[in-house]
Amino acid sequence: MSEKNKTMLKENKLKSFFKSEGYQYFEYAMMAFGGLGLEVLYAFWLEPLIYGHPMQEFTTAECIIHWTVTIITWLVVAFFIIKSARKNLGFQLKGTDKKWTLMGIIASIVLVGLMMVINYIDVGGLKIIYEFHRLGALKFVFQHLYYLAEVILFTSIIVFGQHALEKLFRKKNIPYGGIVVGLTWGLAHWFTKGSIWIGLEGIVLGFLFGAIYLFLGRDFKKTYLVLALTFII
Repeated sequence: MSEKNKTMLKENKLKSFFKSEGYQYFEYAMMAFGGLGLEVLYAFWLEPLIYGHPMQEFTTAECIIHWTVTIITWLVVAFFIIKSARKNLGFQLKGTDKKWTLMGIIASIVLVGLMMVINYIDVGGLKIIYEFHRLGALKFVFQHLYYLAEVILFTSIIVFGQHALEKLFRKKNIPYGGIVVGLTWGLAHWFTKGSIWIGLEGIVLGFLFGAIYLFLGRDFKKTYLVLALTFII
């Protein structure tokens, strides 16, 4: 096959993807990412405009309002995505009846342990204890409700991204969802945190988070539980 024919074949494959069910899955992954991104508008534009000072200077009440509005926004976006995917694709974000496998348990322990080490290095102790002392009881509760809401959309990016690229490349058991979440959520930290190294770390961690979805038998509930632990501990 000539190079011209190969190029045309690739172009036709890409065009067919944009009209396919796989692209619909990809759209839902991007909706989930966009939903997470709405917080950036709140924190860096709308709220500073209202309060007259940047996020770093928010009072306790302003922090709680921020987290509450963000949580509600994320839950609304998640509800829309879940309902729309069920209606248009017959796809449901749910768990399975399968029991935890030994490989899934080991992979989960390794991932949670790795995140504990990373967080320990970052804050000099267990993240959950550090944040309780830093924030106080009230802010701590709202911060962790925020984490739990965030993980719903975060896991949705992985799940829908996985299904989208599997349909494009016709190969399974590759953590496509992790690649998608790494190049979206992970890389976005470069801009929100102002560090390319944090962005690169996010890409690597995103890949690992996507891998855990496969290790856990593509079970949304189990994946959500493990990823929630990585965000909290």
